Amino acid sequence: MAAAPVTIHWPNGHTTSCSAGSDWLMAAQQAGVTIPTGCLGGSCGACEIEVNGQVVRACIATVPASKSGVLTVELASDPFW
Repeated sequence: MAAAPVTIHWPNGHTTSCSAGSDWLMAAQQAGVTIPTGCLGGSCGACEIEVNGQVVRACIATVPASKSGVLTVELASDPFW
């Protein structure tokens, strides 16, 4: 059974659709959004994004399933980066 499609609203104004379980960095790239990365192992926090208000590390997380079928992404800001 295929994962349900999820509609993603990106901070650059684009809206895309992908399957739950997709890689966040690839989904962002397809939407023309650059998510900064550092360690690519989840340690440094450079890739943090907010997904419906929840902070996730895009390098180690995947697009979650959504009851509404819609997710809104914002780039998390860190004054130390």
